[in-house]
This record gives sequence, structure tokens and C-alpha cells, in this order.
Amino acid sequence: MEIRRVEENDRIGEFINVAFSEYAADCDVALNFEEFCFVAEDDGKIAGVITGRAYYNEVHIGDLIVAKAYRREGVGSKLVEAVENAYKDKGYEKIALTTFGFQAPEFYKKLGYELEFIRKDNDSKLSKYFYLKKISIRTTLTASAR
Repeated sequence: MEIRRVEENDRIGEFINVAFSEYAADCDVALNFEEFCFVAEDDGKIAGVITGRAYYNEVHIGDLIVAKAYRREGVGSKLVEAVENAYKDKGYEKIALTTFGFQAPEFYKKLGYELEFIRKDNDSKLSKYFYLKKISIRTTLTASAR
């Protein structure tokens, strides 16, 4: 057997999709897998991008990048809101994300994300913050509560 680093391609992507789906089915878990990318544009210029994946019962924001010229203008908030709106009431219960100390911990806190924990680093700028926000609260009444 040989192990080597490669660029992901259609063949590898297909293997990942099939294996991931089969394993979820074997474990009797709904996969609900979907990748996403939202872009904010201003006269054809990219002002910002947010990417991630939704799977099982959670949405995970991978990257949020706002062009320097558009920072502090609400672009990031609007991109996060687009993700929240796209996935609420679709069976996903929460949005999870990570950010480093030099990036945006206070930004996510202002948007209502709850800090789960911080993985501290010797350089506080590189401490990693783990955030979570509930987007769907399922209320199921029991027979006695009806």
C-alpha cells in the first residue's frame, strides 16, 4: 500500500461521498450533506465570501473572508445571516464554527454565537475559539402534554 499526497479530484470526491453516505446509513443517521458558498458582490467586485458544509444536524462555517475595503460595513454579518436563513427550519439544529484570536471572536459573540471553549496557545493570537448557535429548536409534545 502506498500513501501519497494528491489533489482532490472527481474520483476521490466520489469515493468520499459514497463512503461518507454509506457509513451514515450503516449507523442509521441521516446525512443531510450539502456544501455551501455565499458571495457578497459590489458592482462585480467580490466583497466577501462564506463557505462551509451542512451535515447530520449541524451546519459548519468553514471560512468567512471579507475584502479589506468592505470590513466594518456589515458584509460579514450579512453573509452569516444568509447561512442562518438558508438552513433554519431544514432539520439542522445548530451552526458551529471556529476562529482564531486574531480573527473574529468578538464578531461572532455579537452575532449571538455562544463560546463553547478556547483551545489556548502560547501566542494568544493563535488561540482557537469554538462557537455554536442554535438555529432550530424542535418542540415535540408528548401525548400527556397535548
